[in-house]
Order: sequence, then C-alpha cells, then structure tokens
Amino acid sequence: VVQHIKKLGVNAVELLPVHHFISEPFAIGKGLVNYWGYNTLGFFAPHAPYSSSGTLGQQVTEFKEMVSALHDEGIAVILDVVYNHTAEGGHEGPTLSFRGIDHAGYYRLTSDLRNDYDVTGTGNAVDTSMGGVLDLILDSLRYWVRDMGVDGFRFDLCTTLIRDQLHHVQQTHEFKQAVAADPVLSKAVMITEPWDLGPYGYQVGRWGRGWSEWNDRFRGFTRDFWRGAVFGVEELATRLAGSADIFDHDGRPATSSVNFVTAHDGFTLRDVVTYDLKHNEANGERNRDGADDNRSWNHGYEGETEDAAINAARRRTMRNMMATLLLSTGMPMVLAGDEMGRTQQGNNNAYCQDTPLSWVHWTETDEWDDQLALTRTLLDLRRKHPVLRPAAFRSRAEVIGEHDEGLGRTESAWFNEHGTEMTIENWHDGARRSLGMYVSDRRDAFYVFFHAGIEPLAITLPGQPWSSGYRIMAHTGTPDELRMTALAPGRRVVLPGRTVVVMKATVASRRPFAERRR
Repeated sequence: VVQHIKKLGVNAVELLPVHHFISEPFAIGKGLVNYWGYNTLGFFAPHAPYSSSGTLGQQVTEFKEMVSALHDEGIAVILDVVYNHTAEGGHEGPTLSFRGIDHAGYYRLTSDLRNDYDVTGTGNAVDTSMGGVLDLILDSLRYWVRDMGVDGFRFDLCTTLIRDQLHHVQQTHEFKQAVAADPVLSKAVMITEPWDLGPYGYQVGRWGRGWSEWNDRFRGFTRDFWRGAVFGVEELATRLAGSADIFDHDGRPATSSVNFVTAHDGFTLRDVVTYDLKHNEANGERNRDGADDNRSWNHGYEGETEDAAINAARRRTMRNMMATLLLSTGMPMVLAGDEMGRTQQGNNNAYCQDTPLSWVHWTETDEWDDQLALTRTLLDLRRKHPVLRPAAFRSRAEVIGEHDEGLGRTESAWFNEHGTEMTIENWHDGARRSLGMYVSDRRDAFYVFFHAGIEPLAITLPGQPWSSGYRIMAHTGTPDELRMTALAPGRRVVLPGRTVVVMKATVASRRPFAERRR
C-alpha cells in the first residue's frame, strides 16, 4: 500500500478517524457496524480493533510503526479527528463516559439544561466554551503530534468547536487562539471541515491564516462543469485559480483551499459518472439516508453497463475531473481508489459497510491504466514544477527576470480558442465551454486548455511574449488523439470533445541583452 501511494506521487495521507470508536445501536440493530469511525469514545487511544497484534497497548505500538513507515517514504500523516461529538448520542442515548461524569460540563444543552443542543446531527455537541473541555481537546491534539508522530489534523464539523457559551459562532474563539499560540500545534497542518448543522454553521473561507479548508464549492462546480450544468467559464477560472473569491484575503496563502471532487461521504469518482441516483439500500434505511444532491451524470444509463461507448465516455469524464483537480491552485485531495476506478455501486453513504463495497483493492489492474497513468503524470508535473503549485495567489503582474527586468508575460492569463486573451464578451458567453489557462513564473510556464464541449475544437497556441514553443505533456483523450510533440506558437491544434490538454510553454528567464539596452 505504501509503495502504491509513493509511486502515485502522493506526499500525505489523511486517515479516517482512528480514535477508538464504537458502532451506533441503530447500526448494530441492523446487523451492521460503523466502518468510518465518526463515533468517538476515546480521544487518546487508537482504535483497538485496527490492531493485528493485540489490544493491550499493542495498538499504540502498531500505530507508531505505521507512521514511521509512511514517514520513511516521505509521506506525511494527517488524522481526521472528531471532537465535535462523541459516541454517547443524545441524552437518551448510552452513558459511556462524559455524560456519566457531568452531562452539562461536557455537552451543549438547551435552556432546560437537559436536552442536547445538537448542531452535529448526532444527538450531542461537545462544548468547547468550557475550559476543561477545551483543555482536553488540546491535550489530545498534542499527544497525537508529540507521542504518536502525526503531522496534522482534519477537523470534522469544525464550526462546532468555535461556538461560544451561547452557541454563537466566533472566529476569534479560544480554540483557534490556543492552537495558534501553542508551540506544538502551531506547526502542525490544520485542515477544517468549515461547517456544522447549526445556525451560521457554514464558515467556508473565514478561518484565516494557519488553516486550510475543505472547499465544497470546488467539488460542486467541477462536477457541474463536466456534466454541462454551468453558465459559461467564469467560475471555472475562479476555481482553477484557487477559489480566490473565497480565500484570497488577509494574507492567506493559496494552499488555504483543499480542492476535492470526491471524499469518503458521497460517490466515488467512478460512481459520479455511473449513477444519477444514490443506491443505499444495503444501509437498511430504505434508501432514505445519504445526500440527494450528488451532481452526478450517468452518461445515459444508470449503473454499470457493457456498452463500450458509454464506458469510454464515463472514463473520459473521470480523467477530466482528475485533471481539473490536480491542475488547480490549492491543495488537492484525492479519494483513495479513484485512481483505480473504485466503486461503491452507487452507495453514497457507506459509513456502515465493512464489506467489499467499501474496501480499497490495492492491486493495480490493466483495466484502469489510463486513469492511473494520468494521475501519476499530473502529480509528477506538480512535484517537478512549482509553478503548478504556487504558495501565493497569482495576479496579473508582469513576471520579473533575473536582472529585475519585465519579461512581458504575466503570472496568469486566460485565453480563448483563437490564442488571444479572453474578452468581456467571452467571459459573459453562457454557452462557452472552453478556456485556456496560462501560468508562469521566472523559469517556467504552462498552458492548459479545458474543453468541455461535445464537438472537436480547433485552438490556436498563443505567441510571444507568452511562449516561443510548446510541448504536450499530458491530455485526457485516448493515446491516438493527440501526439506528445513539440508545437510552435500560432499552431492550430484540434482538440477532441471533452478534453483537457497540458502543454509546457518555453519561456526565457531573462530578456535578451539587446532588448534590455533598448
């Protein structure tokens, strides 16, 4: 598994909850179990059943060995942590720990001081306005960094953690202040799921420096764009540019946006292109659980099929969405198995499926070589070329050369199919489904063209000062559609319908001496 992840080009893994958890009575009653782990019982203990050698402390040793094995391969470890609620549920649920000690001292309650003020959808909400509770969470976080060796955290329903004693959302909450001031936690990766289910719970873009945020706007738009449910390409440019409309303020870096198309909850990438509707019957709730807003597209047939044309179209859309994810400014998150066509057979809420439906089959097969190869190629390009993973948001500023001279090209630019920069009319054209993205720094430049139209499109490659030549490095078509070859500025290239093409642009890092003298 580690070698697969390393060969793929991934440098960090985010684990679903590993704090010791239990299954909900509802799931047990259906003959099911909690598979994801979002039902925490102990904030300081690794989940005992995950251990293969024993549960009397061996799980701690195994966890540390796992972290060390990943670190040895240059892979960071980020934990998905659930501090917003516990396995005790509402006040009528089981009394397992905190409720037996002090119900009102650990959980948010309504004014009757009996019923839970539930902003998590689980029956209870941990109350971080209580000093002792806040200290407990901070101590737990430090333990996982200092003793267990992890590199950071993704906080489930994180808005719950920044509600005050009146349950109001406070971005200046003591929790955030304590993390920022802590010599251990201030150096850890901090990722927030920036919402909960309570009033004003949706806090995307508001967490400030030191925090990265799951960007659900990116997920929704990327799915919509490739299924043709958008107006023009204006928002495409915004999402590709790191969702600057949401995150580019108060000195925040471009890595503030965690871009993703799929996650543990919802469809896998293969299911996004295979099912219009959820199919959660195996969960025992008559298909009533799970989200209905999937923004998916089955390409004309619901479920798996042997129709070669439909399967080819589906896989092309998968490659297009993967390319959009990995070529966007920000921090990309890939759901494990999406690079190999993993399916949950249309189940978009497989939290209770400890079965082959949820398991990742790590053995690579030739069937998904196209998806796997594209993912590896694009991640390799990101690794080798910092211009594809900028730390700061790009602007229209001119790129400056080695001798502090302007080089004529800008950090970013947007092009139409004619090889000229987008006009106001182009941006306002609701029927437009194509856009060229140019990114550059002093030493490097890339030109990426996104074409979501059905029909082939002839594009003209921009000339100077943007580039003196191009070379196709990757594309989402079939191998016979586009040749990996050098191309001159002004050259016309015919893109097949629904294709992304990545071209490295040849640029100079300094202006010729004769031009500098002029």
